Amino acid sequence: MLLLALESSCDETAVAILRGEPGQPAQILASEIASQIELHRQYGGVVPEVASRNHSLHLRPLVEQALQHAGVSIRDIDAFAATSGPGLASSLLIGATAAKAMAAAAGKPFLAINHLEGHLLSPFVETGVVLPHLALIVSGGHTLLLDVAGPGRYTKLGGTRDDAAGEAFDKVAKMLGLPYPGGPEIEKTAAGGDKRAFAFPRSMMKEPGFDFSFSGLKTAVLYTLSERNPETGTARPEEMADLCASFQEAVIDVLVTKTLRAARHAGRKLIALSGGVSLNKTLRAAFEDACRKEGITLATATPGLCTDNAAMIAFAALLRAHEGHASPLDADIDPNLPLVASGNAS
Repeated sequence: MLLLALESSCDETAVAILRGEPGQPAQILASEIASQIELHRQYGGVVPEVASRNHSLHLRPLVEQALQHAGVSIRDIDAFAATSGPGLASSLLIGATAAKAMAAAAGKPFLAINHLEGHLLSPFVETGVVLPHLALIVSGGHTLLLDVAGPGRYTKLGGTRDDAAGEAFDKVAKMLGLPYPGGPEIEKTAAGGDKRAFAFPRSMMKEPGFDFSFSGLKTAVLYTLSERNPETGTARPEEMADLCASFQEAVIDVLVTKTLRAARHAGRKLIALSGGVSLNKTLRAAFEDACRKEGITLATATPGLCTDNAAMIAFAALLRAHEGHASPLDADIDPNLPLVASGNAS
Protein backbone atom coordinates (compact mmCIF):
# COMPACT_ATOMS: atom_id res chain seq x y z
CA MET A 1 0.00 0.00 0.00
CA LEU A 2 1.23 3.47 -0.93
CA LEU A 3 0.11 6.37 1.24
CA LEU A 4 0.51 10.12 1.02
CA ALA A 5 0.11 11.96 4.34
CA LEU A 6 0.00 15.61 5.37
CA GLU A 7 0.88 17.09 8.77
CA SER A 8 -0.06 20.69 9.58
CA SER A 9 -1.09 20.66 13.23
CA CYS A 10 1.11 23.56 14.30
CA ASP A 11 3.94 25.38 12.53
CA GLU A 12 5.53 22.62 10.44
CA THR A 13 4.16 21.89 6.97
CA ALA A 14 5.01 18.28 6.20
CA VAL A 15 4.30 15.79 3.43
CA ALA A 16 5.37 12.14 3.32
CA ILE A 17 4.91 9.18 1.01
CA LEU A 18 5.22 5.76 2.59
CA ARG A 19 4.96 2.21 1.31
CA GLY A 20 4.25 -0.72 3.59
CA GLU A 21 2.50 -3.99 4.33
CA PRO A 22 1.46 -5.63 7.61
CA GLY A 23 4.34 -6.75 9.83
CA GLN A 24 7.06 -5.42 7.55
CA PRO A 25 9.34 -2.38 7.92
CA ALA A 26 7.72 0.66 6.33
CA GLN A 27 9.55 2.37 3.47
CA ILE A 28 9.61 6.15 3.72
CA LEU A 29 9.93 7.12 0.06
CA ALA A 30 9.75 10.85 0.78
CA SER A 31 9.50 13.03 3.87
CA GLU A 32 9.42 16.76 3.21
CA ILE A 33 9.16 19.46 5.89
CA ALA A 34 8.93 23.24 5.61
CA SER A 35 9.85 24.69 9.00
CA GLN A 36 8.49 28.01 10.23
CA ILE A 37 10.77 28.35 13.26
CA GLU A 38 12.53 31.45 11.94
CA LEU A 39 9.19 33.13 11.19
CA HIS A 40 7.82 32.61 14.69
CA ARG A 41 11.06 33.17 16.60
CA GLN A 42 10.59 36.96 16.48
CA TYR A 43 7.29 36.53 18.34
CA GLY A 44 8.67 34.11 20.95
CA GLY A 45 6.10 31.46 19.99
CA VAL A 46 3.73 30.28 17.28
CA VAL A 47 1.26 32.81 15.84
CA PRO A 48 -1.73 30.81 14.44
CA GLU A 49 -2.54 33.22 11.60
CA VAL A 50 1.06 33.27 10.39
CA ALA A 51 1.27 29.49 10.65
CA SER A 52 -1.88 28.78 8.61
CA ARG A 53 -0.95 31.33 5.94
CA ASN A 54 2.42 29.66 5.43
CA HIS A 55 0.89 26.16 5.37
CA SER A 56 -1.18 27.35 2.40
CA LEU A 57 1.95 28.66 0.67
CA HIS A 58 4.10 25.58 1.24
CA LEU A 59 1.70 22.65 0.90
CA ARG A 60 1.33 22.25 -2.88
CA PRO A 61 5.07 22.66 -3.64
CA LEU A 62 5.86 20.12 -0.90
CA VAL A 63 3.39 17.59 -2.33
CA GLU A 64 4.96 17.96 -5.77
CA GLN A 65 8.45 17.67 -4.27
CA ALA A 66 7.48 14.53 -2.32
CA LEU A 67 6.03 12.85 -5.41
CA GLN A 68 9.18 13.69 -7.36
CA HIS A 69 11.52 12.38 -4.65
CA ALA A 70 9.45 9.20 -4.23
CA GLY A 71 9.43 8.62 -7.97
CA VAL A 72 5.67 8.07 -8.07
CA SER A 73 2.62 9.76 -9.56
CA ILE A 74 -0.34 10.94 -7.53
CA ARG A 75 -2.33 8.33 -9.48
CA ASP A 76 -0.22 5.63 -7.77
CA ILE A 77 -1.31 6.64 -4.27
CA ASP A 78 -3.66 4.13 -2.60
CA ALA A 79 -4.84 6.33 0.27
CA PHE A 80 -4.47 9.88 1.57
CA ALA A 81 -4.15 10.89 5.21
CA ALA A 82 -3.90 14.04 7.28
CA THR A 83 -3.66 15.07 10.91
CA SER A 84 -7.15 15.86 12.23
CA GLY A 85 -6.11 16.98 15.73
CA PRO A 86 -5.04 17.98 18.24
CA GLY A 87 -3.47 21.24 17.14
CA LEU A 88 -4.25 24.73 15.91
CA ALA A 89 -7.64 24.76 14.17
CA SER A 90 -6.57 27.10 11.37
CA SER A 91 -3.48 24.97 10.67
CA LEU A 92 -5.27 21.61 10.86
CA LEU A 93 -7.85 22.79 8.33
CA ILE A 94 -5.20 23.40 5.66
CA GLY A 95 -3.78 19.87 5.67
CA ALA A 96 -7.06 18.04 6.25
CA THR A 97 -8.86 19.92 3.47
CA ALA A 98 -6.03 19.31 1.01
CA ALA A 99 -5.86 15.57 1.77
CA LYS A 100 -9.64 15.21 1.43
CA ALA A 101 -9.56 17.04 -1.90
CA MET A 102 -6.83 14.75 -3.26
CA ALA A 103 -8.67 11.66 -2.01
CA ALA A 104 -11.95 12.81 -3.57
CA ALA A 105 -10.29 13.66 -6.89
CA ALA A 106 -8.47 10.32 -7.01
CA GLY A 107 -11.40 8.27 -5.75
CA LYS A 108 -9.23 6.85 -2.98
CA PRO A 109 -9.77 6.48 0.80
CA PHE A 110 -9.06 9.30 3.23
CA LEU A 111 -7.83 8.70 6.79
CA ALA A 112 -8.05 11.28 9.57
CA ILE A 113 -5.19 10.61 12.00
CA ASN A 114 -4.61 11.74 15.57
CA HIS A 115 -1.34 13.65 15.82
CA LEU A 116 -0.54 11.96 19.13
CA GLU A 117 -1.00 8.51 17.62
CA GLY A 118 1.56 9.47 15.01
CA HIS A 119 4.08 10.27 17.75
CA LEU A 120 3.11 7.16 19.72
CA LEU A 121 3.79 4.82 16.80
CA SER A 122 6.89 6.59 15.44
CA PRO A 123 9.45 4.36 17.26
CA PHE A 124 8.08 1.36 15.33
CA VAL A 125 8.20 2.67 11.76
CA GLU A 126 11.49 0.92 11.03
CA THR A 127 10.23 -2.50 12.18
CA GLY A 128 6.59 -2.19 11.12
CA VAL A 129 5.53 -4.14 14.24
CA VAL A 130 4.02 -2.39 17.25
CA LEU A 131 4.72 -4.58 20.27
CA PRO A 132 2.92 -4.22 23.63
CA HIS A 133 4.71 -1.50 25.59
CA LEU A 134 4.57 1.49 27.91
CA ALA A 135 4.65 4.75 25.94
CA LEU A 136 5.76 8.22 26.95
CA ILE A 137 4.86 10.99 24.50
CA VAL A 138 6.73 14.13 25.49
CA SER A 139 6.47 17.21 23.29
CA GLY A 140 5.76 20.93 23.30
CA GLY A 141 2.07 20.46 23.92
CA HIS A 142 1.77 17.02 25.47
CA THR A 143 3.18 14.82 28.21
CA LEU A 144 1.32 11.53 28.18
CA LEU A 145 1.83 8.01 29.58
CA LEU A 146 -0.03 5.15 27.92
CA ASP A 147 -0.18 1.40 28.23
CA VAL A 148 -0.19 0.07 24.66
CA ALA A 149 -1.56 -3.40 23.96
CA GLY A 150 -1.23 -2.92 20.20
CA PRO A 151 -2.16 -0.48 17.40
CA GLY A 152 -5.35 1.33 18.36
CA ARG A 153 -5.48 -0.29 21.81
CA TYR A 154 -4.34 2.33 24.28
CA THR A 155 -5.02 2.96 27.95
CA LYS A 156 -4.10 6.34 29.40
CA LEU A 157 -2.20 6.04 32.67
CA GLY A 158 -1.23 9.65 33.20
CA GLY A 159 -0.82 13.08 31.68
CA THR A 160 0.12 16.61 32.56
CA ARG A 161 -2.23 18.61 34.75
CA ASP A 162 -0.84 21.94 33.52
CA ASP A 163 2.19 22.72 31.37
CA ALA A 164 3.60 19.98 29.16
CA ALA A 165 7.31 19.31 29.55
CA GLY A 166 8.17 20.94 26.24
CA GLU A 167 6.01 23.94 27.09
CA ALA A 168 7.88 24.31 30.38
CA PHE A 169 11.18 24.25 28.47
CA ASP A 170 9.95 27.03 26.17
CA LYS A 171 8.60 29.21 29.00
CA VAL A 172 11.70 28.85 31.15
CA ALA A 173 13.90 29.59 28.14
CA LYS A 174 11.94 32.80 27.61
CA MET A 175 12.51 33.76 31.28
CA LEU A 176 16.23 33.19 30.76
CA GLY A 177 16.29 35.29 27.60
CA LEU A 178 16.95 32.33 25.30
CA PRO A 179 15.39 32.25 21.80
CA TYR A 180 12.41 30.15 20.69
CA PRO A 181 12.13 27.16 20.57
CA GLY A 182 13.48 26.87 24.09
CA GLY A 183 14.10 23.15 24.44
CA PRO A 184 17.18 22.89 22.21
CA GLU A 185 18.53 26.18 23.60
CA ILE A 186 18.27 25.00 27.22
CA GLU A 187 19.88 21.66 26.32
CA LYS A 188 22.76 23.42 24.59
CA THR A 189 23.31 25.90 27.45
CA ALA A 190 23.01 23.16 30.10
CA ALA A 191 25.91 21.21 28.58
CA GLY A 192 28.47 23.17 30.62
CA GLY A 193 26.43 23.50 33.80
CA ASP A 194 26.12 21.83 37.20
CA LYS A 195 22.78 20.01 37.42
CA ARG A 196 22.93 20.11 41.22
CA ALA A 197 23.57 23.85 41.51
CA PHE A 198 19.90 24.69 42.11
CA ALA A 199 17.49 22.46 44.07
CA PHE A 200 14.40 22.80 41.88
CA PRO A 201 11.27 20.86 42.91
CA ARG A 202 10.13 17.50 41.49
CA SER A 203 6.36 17.90 41.55
CA MET A 204 3.98 14.98 42.21
CA MET A 205 6.81 12.48 42.65
CA LYS A 206 5.36 11.09 45.89
CA GLU A 207 1.70 11.27 44.93
CA PRO A 208 -0.11 8.12 43.73
CA GLY A 209 -0.84 7.81 40.04
CA PHE A 210 1.14 8.81 36.98
CA ASP A 211 0.17 12.42 36.30
CA PHE A 212 2.70 15.23 35.80
CA SER A 213 2.86 18.88 36.79
CA PHE A 214 5.54 21.29 35.63
CA SER A 215 4.00 24.68 36.45
CA GLY A 216 5.50 24.64 39.96
CA LEU A 217 8.95 24.00 38.54
CA LYS A 218 8.52 26.90 36.13
CA THR A 219 7.47 29.15 39.04
CA ALA A 220 10.47 28.01 41.09
CA VAL A 221 12.78 29.16 38.31
CA LEU A 222 11.01 32.52 38.23
CA TYR A 223 11.41 32.98 41.99
CA THR A 224 15.05 31.94 41.80
CA LEU A 225 15.72 34.60 39.18
CA SER A 226 14.00 37.24 41.33
CA GLU A 227 16.02 36.24 44.37
CA ARG A 228 19.38 36.08 42.58
CA ASN A 229 18.90 39.30 40.66
CA PRO A 230 16.17 41.40 42.34
CA GLU A 231 16.73 44.47 40.18
CA THR A 232 15.95 42.86 36.82
CA GLY A 233 14.67 39.36 37.60
CA THR A 234 16.91 38.01 34.85
CA ALA A 235 19.62 35.39 34.88
CA ARG A 236 23.21 36.33 35.52
CA PRO A 237 25.41 35.21 32.62
CA GLU A 238 27.70 33.24 34.91
CA GLU A 239 24.71 31.25 36.27
CA MET A 240 22.98 30.47 32.98
CA ALA A 241 24.54 27.05 32.46
CA ASP A 242 23.82 25.94 36.03
CA LEU A 243 20.22 27.20 35.87
CA CYS A 244 19.59 25.36 32.59
CA ALA A 245 21.26 22.17 33.79
CA SER A 246 19.36 22.17 37.09
CA PHE A 247 16.01 22.87 35.44
CA GLN A 248 16.60 20.22 32.77
CA GLU A 249 17.60 17.65 35.38
CA ALA A 250 14.41 18.30 37.37
CA VAL A 251 12.25 17.66 34.28
CA ILE A 252 14.21 14.55 33.32
CA ASP A 253 14.11 13.15 36.85
CA VAL A 254 10.31 13.39 36.93
CA LEU A 255 9.85 11.93 33.44
CA VAL A 256 12.14 8.96 34.00
CA THR A 257 10.89 8.14 37.50
CA LYS A 258 7.20 8.32 36.59
CA THR A 259 7.66 6.36 33.35
CA LEU A 260 9.60 3.52 35.00
CA ARG A 261 7.01 3.40 37.78
CA ALA A 262 4.23 3.15 35.18
CA ALA A 263 6.08 0.38 33.32
CA ARG A 264 6.35 -1.65 36.52
CA HIS A 265 2.65 -1.03 37.23
CA ALA A 266 1.63 -2.19 33.73
CA GLY A 267 4.08 -5.09 33.70
CA ARG A 268 5.77 -3.89 30.52
CA LYS A 269 9.37 -4.70 29.62
CA LEU A 270 9.43 -2.30 26.65
CA ILE A 271 9.26 1.50 26.90
CA ALA A 272 8.77 3.66 23.81
CA LEU A 273 9.85 7.29 23.98
CA SER A 274 8.50 9.72 21.39
CA GLY A 275 7.78 13.39 20.69
CA GLY A 276 9.99 16.40 20.08
CA VAL A 277 11.43 16.53 23.61
CA SER A 278 12.67 12.94 23.17
CA LEU A 279 15.42 14.41 20.96
CA ASN A 280 17.07 15.74 24.12
CA LYS A 281 20.29 13.72 24.42
CA THR A 282 20.46 14.02 28.21
CA LEU A 283 16.90 12.72 28.50
CA ARG A 284 17.68 9.78 26.23
CA ALA A 285 20.82 8.93 28.16
CA ALA A 286 18.90 9.01 31.45
CA PHE A 287 16.24 6.67 30.04
CA GLU A 288 18.87 4.33 28.61
CA ASP A 289 20.61 4.11 31.97
CA ALA A 290 17.38 3.61 33.96
CA CYS A 291 16.02 1.00 31.53
CA ARG A 292 19.30 -0.93 31.55
CA LYS A 293 19.21 -1.11 35.36
CA GLU A 294 15.57 -2.31 35.29
CA GLY A 295 16.08 -4.84 32.48
CA ILE A 296 13.73 -2.92 30.22
CA THR A 297 14.17 -2.39 26.48
CA LEU A 298 13.97 1.22 25.25
CA ALA A 299 12.58 2.08 21.82
CA THR A 300 13.07 5.55 20.37
CA ALA A 301 12.24 7.07 17.01
CA THR A 302 14.99 8.21 14.66
CA PRO A 303 15.62 11.98 14.97
CA GLY A 304 13.68 12.80 11.80
CA LEU A 305 10.57 11.14 13.24
CA CYS A 306 10.67 12.83 16.66
CA THR A 307 9.57 16.35 15.77
CA ASP A 308 6.37 16.98 13.82
CA ASN A 309 6.52 15.12 10.50
CA ALA A 310 4.16 13.47 8.04
CA ALA A 311 5.92 10.09 7.91
CA MET A 312 4.60 9.20 11.37
CA ILE A 313 1.10 10.22 10.24
CA ALA A 314 1.48 8.01 7.15
CA PHE A 315 2.58 5.04 9.29
CA ALA A 316 -0.39 5.44 11.64
CA ALA A 317 -2.66 5.67 8.59
CA LEU A 318 -1.04 2.56 7.09
CA LEU A 319 -1.87 0.49 10.18
CA ARG A 320 -5.43 1.81 10.17
CA ALA A 321 -5.87 1.18 6.44
CA HIS A 322 -4.63 -2.40 6.77
CA GLU A 323 -7.44 -2.99 9.27
CA GLY A 324 -9.97 -1.69 6.76
CA HIS A 325 -10.51 1.72 8.34
CA ALA A 326 -11.27 4.91 6.41
CA SER A 327 -12.68 8.29 7.37
CA PRO A 328 -15.64 10.09 5.79
CA LEU A 329 -14.77 13.10 3.68
CA ASP A 330 -16.97 15.26 5.90
CA ALA A 331 -14.97 14.29 9.03
CA ASP A 332 -14.17 17.47 10.93
CA ILE A 333 -10.90 18.51 12.54
CA ASP A 334 -10.76 18.71 16.34
CA PRO A 335 -8.18 21.04 17.93
CA ASN A 336 -8.64 19.21 21.27
CA LEU A 337 -8.86 15.68 19.91
CA PRO A 338 -7.94 13.21 22.69
CA LEU A 339 -6.02 10.06 21.92
CA VAL A 340 -7.87 8.14 24.59
CA ALA A 341 -10.12 9.07 27.49
CA SER A 342 -8.50 8.73 30.91
CA GLY A 343 -8.51 5.14 32.12
CA ASN A 344 -10.17 3.80 28.96
CA ALA A 345 -8.87 1.79 26.05
CA SER A 346 -9.35 3.01 22.49
